[in-house]
Amino acid sequence: MCVVLEIVLLAMVAAFLGLRLYSVLGRRAEQEEESVPQRFDSDDKPVGMVRPATASPAVPARPVELEGVMPAVERGIREIAAADSGFNLAQFLDGARSAYRMVLEAFWNADRETLRELCDDDVYEGFVSAIDAREAAGETLENALIRIEETRIHSASLDGRMARISVLFIADLASVTRDKDGTVIAGSLDDAIESRDVWTFSRNTAARDPNWVLDETDEG
Repeated sequence: MCVVLEIVLLAMVAAFLGLRLYSVLGRRAEQEEESVPQRFDSDDKPVGMVRPATASPAVPARPVELEGVMPAVERGIREIAAADSGFNLAQFLDGARSAYRMVLEAFWNADRETLRELCDDDVYEGFVSAIDAREAAGETLENALIRIEETRIHSASLDGRMARISVLFIADLASVTRDKDGTVIAGSLDDAIESRDVWTFSRNTAARDPNWVLDETDEG
């Protein structure tokens, strides 16, 4: 009888210890399972750690003025900009449009002084020769620049420190030529014609003078 009682008591003690062990280990297991999702975010990235952003290579912004130009032209513009930190393509084109209008009006009005400021020696001499011939014949021009339809970079290069940029101007011009008596001998102010000119401007990027000069004119 005593032996049976001892066996029962031992079984009860064993069952009690088993329940206690299960309750402790079971709660620990549940706590560990619940803690797992808290250690990682939705991207399986450890909390507190920031993934380094992928560095994108620095790409110089492409000016809208270069849209549609040939790669060689864009390369020339970028070489000029690298040699001259003050170069700005948009400002250059604004200046080129102004120079186009000023040179044309100076030529039409025989304004040699303005031509001297805006042109290099060869171009200046060409304009002055045409003015001299016109004056010798007693002819006058009555021209007008109606509008500049388009201004486009035609070519660009850097030779040493000398930068050269050719610009295509598409413009509407009205022209009238009068003889010494004032009689119209050519043209009409009522009918504008399209003019396509390629003018090349140059500048020494090492010079302190920021101005560009006209050093070549061609028909576009």
